[in-house]
Amino acid sequence: MFRQLMAAALLVHAASVFAGTPSPEECWEGGEFIRNAALSRETGMAREAFLERMESDFQLIQSFPPDLRWFVKDRDDELFLLAAAARVFDEPARPMEHESIFLAACFSRAVGTSAAADSPSNPIPPEIANLGW
Repeated sequence: MFRQLMAAALLVHAASVFAGTPSPEECWEGGEFIRNAALSRETGMAREAFLERMESDFQLIQSFPPDLRWFVKDRDDELFLLAAAARVFDEPARPMEHESIFLAACFSRAVGTSAAADSPSNPIPPEIANLGW
């Protein structure tokens, strides 16, 4: 019984450590995802269809323990990725530009260098969001 309680406590702690702090690999993979979102936009994918699919995927991902999830370990992570994907459609730019903006915001969020990066309502720091636009 004690071992089960200890294992549960460790899982809860691990989930809190992983949530909201993407690894460098997750940032690179997220950047690739955002670049692919822009490529999808360029081939005619509708904003609503893309974002609805993401929300549906998030619901499926929630069935996995947070430490086994890719990038979206909690709601703040979901909002961060969703906002970046919405930006792809709302402020069209070249796919590589969207990827670069996302990477800068993700790495900033990962190391906690920007309070704005941790805010779901403004997941892209202003100093990054307006680069070259």
